[in-house]
This record gives sequence, C-alpha cells and structure tokens, in this order.
Amino acid sequence: MYFLNRKIIWVFCCVVVLAMASCNSLFKEAPEKEAVARVGDSYLYKEDITSLIPVGMSGRDSAAFVVNYINNWASKELLLDKSKINLSEEKLEAFNRLVNNYKTDLYTRAYLEALVQQSSDTSITNSELQDFYNREKENFKLTEKLVQLRFVALPEQFLDKSMVEAKLKGFKAEDKAYLDSIAVQFKKLHFNDSIWVSASRLIEEIPPLTSLNEEKYLKNSQFFELQDSIGVYLGKVNKVLNINDIAPVSYVTPDIKQIIINRRRLSQIKKIETEIIDEAIKKNEFEIYGKD
Repeated sequence: MYFLNRKIIWVFCCVVVLAMASCNSLFKEAPEKEAVARVGDSYLYKEDITSLIPVGMSGRDSAAFVVNYINNWASKELLLDKSKINLSEEKLEAFNRLVNNYKTDLYTRAYLEALVQQSSDTSITNSELQDFYNREKENFKLTEKLVQLRFVALPEQFLDKSMVEAKLKGFKAEDKAYLDSIAVQFKKLHFNDSIWVSASRLIEEIPPLTSLNEEKYLKNSQFFELQDSIGVYLGKVNKVLNINDIAPVSYVTPDIKQIIINRRRLSQIKKIETEIIDEAIKKNEFEIYGKD
C-alpha cells in the first residue's frame, strides 16, 4: 500500500508539472516592470518616470531630469522611512488620520463635482440678478472710487485741441461723429461714459492723474486738462461714486453671477449628500446604532 501511495504521488506531481508547462504555452506572462531605483522595499519603475519627461526634451536634459527625479524620490522615501521610525506613535496615528481624511475628501469632492457639473445651471435671468442686488446691496459698498467719464490723450503737438475739447464737452451725435473721424490721431481714447471705471485704473491710463490730485479732477460734471512730457489729456467726468457708496448693479454684475452660481452649487451638493444617505438607509446599507 505504501508503494502504491508513492506511485500515485509521483504521477500527481508529473501531471502538475505538465499542466504548468502547458499553461505557460497557452497563457502569456505579463512582462515584469523595469525598476530603476530601490529604497528599502519601495521600488521606482521606469514607467513611473517615462510619462513625466516633457515632450521634445533633449537627450541630455532628459537624463538630467531622470537623475533629479530619482534623487528627489529617494530623498522622500528615505525621510519617510526615518519618520516612521523616529516619530511617536501618537504623531504617526494623527498623520495617518490626516492622510486618510485627505484621501476621502479628494475622492468625494471629485465625485460631487462631477455630479454637480452634470446638472449645473449657469443661466441667470436679469430678474434674478436684480432681485439679488436689491436684497444684498448693502454688501456691495465700494472700497474705491468709481468714475463715469470720457477722455482722449492727444500728442503734444496736436493742433486743434480746442475743437476736441468743445466736442468732448458737447458730445452730441455730430460731436461723436467728428471725434470718431479723427480718432486715429489720438494716443488714447475712451468714449463709453456709461461704464464705471475705478480711479486706480484711470491713474494707470492718465499718468498726470495721481492719488494726490484725483479729488481735484475727478468730480461730478468736471472737465479736466492734464499734461505730461508725452501729451495732453482731456476728460469730461459725468458722475463719481465714492468709497462706501453702494456699487452700481452694472459694476457688480459679474460678482453677483458668481455668487448665485456658487450658492446653487452648494445647494446641489447638499441635495446630493441627502439623497445618497436616504438611498443608503432604504437599501439598509447605512444605519446608526445606539439610537433610542
């Protein structure tokens, strides 16, 4: 009986070896990844670096990039190993919790953003915008002066300055037509006097205008003429809004639109979170223990 068992075992081993050989011939083994560096039990593989090399980089620069990457990787891995040995258990546990929380936040945030994107509505009617502004206008107080004006910058030797001044002050249809006809002679121009412009922006565009003299020139219905070594600046101010005045709706419209969209997004996220919990409770995938 003993000899019979030995024969059976020997036959079984032969069958196993033959089966493994036949499997090797039928199934192609996955190629092993090519390691380029090792720190302890951690390996850095060639495929981890290849995709990071910028397209079009020369051979010399690529080699330097790879060496630098390997050294940085090794430095981090070695420091990580040292930290695990030398940091206290309490700190390691705290850091692990932070890592896990960050990982969870990263995944859930990406998933929620994808869901919100699918159902996001960025259209905002004028009525919605105006209603929001009327409710929250006290939150839109100005932190800098705003100005409605028209102005031109003339070359220093411009011959018909008085005519431009008259047309800029009158600004009727024929005045606008005249100014448009000679606009190529101006160094700068701004004729849309219904747009609100910040005083800081005007100071950039009109160098002789400064934070020290703006009170003198930027006043309601004020006409000004300023000059520097480059040329002459003529301007007609329509209206001024000062710091702490309520910002006009046209000026804060982009901000209001973004606020409305952000509030919709937060509301949608809250709705998705509630629906996910409700669904999990219905499917008995989520329950709280110890409730009365």
